[in-house]
Amino acid sequence: IITDHNVRETLSVCDRAYIIHQGKILVDGTPEQIVHSEVARGVYLGEDFNL
Repeated sequence: IITDHNVRETLSVCDRAYIIHQGKILVDGTPEQIVHSEVARGVYLGEDFNL
């Protein structure tokens, strides 16, 4: 388990990621799935995020 706010570094070293918000898993998947998730972008990554 890695808890970090440096998303680019974290996604580069993991096979699967989870976006947890207010104690609930909102999104899970591969780093690519996370980056393309509208939910992850809206809650955590921001609309302009890219790797």
